[in-house]
Amino acid sequence: MKIRIDGEETSASEGQTVAGVLLGAGITSWRTTRGAGRPRGVFCGIGVCFDCLVVVNGIPDVRACQRLVRDGDDIRAQHGAELPS
Repeated sequence: MKIRIDGEETSASEGQTVAGVLLGAGITSWRTTRGAGRPRGVFCGIGVCFDCLVVVNGIPDVRACQRLVRDGDDIRAQHGAELPS
């Protein structure tokens, strides 16, 4: 299946999480904190810490470690607090 990561088209396999695809592409940080702008990626990997938030198809605060990729997904980094587009 084809997806986009920050505007770049790439391939993903059925059953992969967003975090798995990002890590497989060598991307280890895809969110910055609201206050200090510090980089974040996967920390716990089980959906508890909320460090792995990304924007998927214009919807912010999606936990990358919990969301399975779907064909056509548009995934982008989340910077601070974002409102849905």
